Amino acid sequence: MKRLACFMGMLTLLLFTACQRSSEQSATAHPKIAFVMKTLNNPFFIDMQRGAEAAAKEHNIELVVQAAERELDVEKQMQIIENLIQARVRAICLTPSGSKEIIPAIAKANAASIPVLIVDTRLDSVAVAEAGVHYETFIGSDNFEGGRVAGEFLVERCNGNAKVAVLEGIPGHETGDSRLRGFHAAMSVAPNMQIVASQPANWERDQGFNVFQNILQAQPDLNALFACNDMMALGAIEALAAAGKSAQITVVGFDAVADARTAIAAGTMAASVAQFPEEMGRTAIANAARVLKGEKLPQVIPVKIGLVKKESTASRAR
Repeated sequence: MKRLACFMGMLTLLLFTACQRSSEQSATAHPKIAFVMKTLNNPFFIDMQRGAEAAAKEHNIELVVQAAERELDVEKQMQIIENLIQARVRAICLTPSGSKEIIPAIAKANAASIPVLIVDTRLDSVAVAEAGVHYETFIGSDNFEGGRVAGEFLVERCNGNAKVAVLEGIPGHETGDSRLRGFHAAMSVAPNMQIVASQPANWERDQGFNVFQNILQAQPDLNALFACNDMMALGAIEALAAAGKSAQITVVGFDAVADARTAIAAGTMAASVAQFPEEMGRTAIANAARVLKGEKLPQVIPVKIGLVKKESTASRAR
């Protein structure tokens, strides 16, 4: 009887060990990686998700994509990250809703030994240093350069002489701030390009409409607009149509989403800076897979930018 009990005990132990190894091998074969985005109500991030899903399939990764409803909801994004830490995902790719505000959540991921890759929006370097947090890499475009490209195009289109309005993103947000700095750098060498209004519209289409409608009333002689993303630019285009001024003001956006490309082809938007978010998503997941294999990543993994204007949309259509 004792021998039978001993045999059954050993058999149970062997079965438990085999199941545990099988479970570990399964986790290794299909690691769960989370992609936390600012929102999925913006075509830019939908394209990013598409790229991430393609890379996840290629690398046999179980992908979890989550986001707040609004881009400025940092608290919700922090809650999402904390829940994913509790769920023990293997890695987190993150497009931060706040360059400083999100850092405590990254610190919690560090404490749980979950690697974090930052995508699209850089963290505030001073806040990172002060908090002592670590992230594997930054994957994204040069927003300063994109803003400069947009500004140079506008200077050329307006022959260096115009009254210009700017629709900003979220105040203090690294992405919008960098685009603004790049745009101002281009304006600084064109003294007759006068910025007469610059207001935040928080990346949203309806706010772009409302804010620009007010700017139009205050600045009836306006010639040009730079919006720090396409959603705000598209809202502004609607305001222009409502005011009967669609042909009078040159509009430049940022992101080159599908609706913006359609507006460029129709002539209601002059140009938009393309960031290739699908490639960002694909690159983020591919490099998260590298981290899980123990590879060290470069500090920055750049994603190209480009300027989309009517000539390029016509070429694309052919």
